[in-house]
Amino acid sequence: MKPIYVTQPTLPPLEEFLPYLEKIWDNKILTNGGEFHQQLEQVLCEYLGVKHLSLFTNGTIALITALQALRITGEVITTPYSFVATAHSLLWNGIKPVFVDIDPITLNLDPAKIEAAITPQTTAIMPVHCYGYPCDVERIQQIADNYNLKVIYDAAHAFGVQDKSGGGILNYGDLSVLSFHATKVFNTFEGGAIICPDEKTKRRIDHLKNFGFVDEVTVVAAGINGKMSEINAAFGLLQLKGIDEALGQRKKIDARYREGLKNIAGIRCTNIGEHVANYAYFPIFVEQNRDALYEKLKANGIFGRRYFYPLISDFPMYRALPSAAAANLPVAQKISHEVICLPMYPNLTNEEIDFIISLIIDFSVT
Repeated sequence: MKPIYVTQPTLPPLEEFLPYLEKIWDNKILTNGGEFHQQLEQVLCEYLGVKHLSLFTNGTIALITALQALRITGEVITTPYSFVATAHSLLWNGIKPVFVDIDPITLNLDPAKIEAAITPQTTAIMPVHCYGYPCDVERIQQIADNYNLKVIYDAAHAFGVQDKSGGGILNYGDLSVLSFHATKVFNTFEGGAIICPDEKTKRRIDHLKNFGFVDEVTVVAAGINGKMSEINAAFGLLQLKGIDEALGQRKKIDARYREGLKNIAGIRCTNIGEHVANYAYFPIFVEQNRDALYEKLKANGIFGRRYFYPLISDFPMYRALPSAAAANLPVAQKISHEVICLPMYPNLTNEEIDFIISLIIDFSVT
């Protein structure tokens, strides 16, 4: 059997992409808000149910720019249980991350722990919709309103996710940031976006992602080069045509995993309602010897990931922070030593899923 990785991009037939490339070659516009870039912003707003969206070259640059757009300084409360880009975006802006523990069910920032971490230097909260599972957005917003804080959601995993009432989760907070990396539910090879609520904020974001230029002789901010190319935007337009089918297939894979794993001792799955899921990942919790199972899977060509291990707070640039102490983050520490994300992508076959399940069953009885 060929190696099976935790994620694998779904690629459309090359012949479907060629007309887009031909048009780019004919237009001679490769970047700077070309035709496909503008189209993708429009159709993504419609699909996601958001008012304004600004495309970026990747999600990390989008996070860095979102913090700049809201002029965030001082301290920002965030989660240790995420990809390092979440906290790195703070350091790149000269902001001090303050880590708060996570909820053991949703694996997201625990609202009950946030207020104790607020200081006079706190200016914002940066939660993460981990694995695409929505944060408790109402409680977080209430805390932010009480303390006059901004909220920027790292929504890298949350493409198309809805809240309990069926509204888009990306409409919460002051800004939400998406990643369109090749491993994500929706991808543009590399890419990202900032979701914002009003046209004025979008203009500022668009200026910041293009060096601060307003026109060819006017620069209004110390911006960055965060523009998405026409090739990436064109690929995104093509990918969006098949997104509903891809999400449907992910749901089927999720169900097959759950059925096959439901009675295995020492293994449990997440318990998040289907109505809020986009099936971006399939994490399992291994009560004992997680790393031994990880190595067993790898020895059999199954390359899962220990998302997220180590915690961000354990890396050298963060571990000296008082909030990074392991005693301050008991739930995150525990979860980081239990989770394996199993392969999850639309082209995963039933035979491959069943093989993975059989390896886990064999591990549990030995």
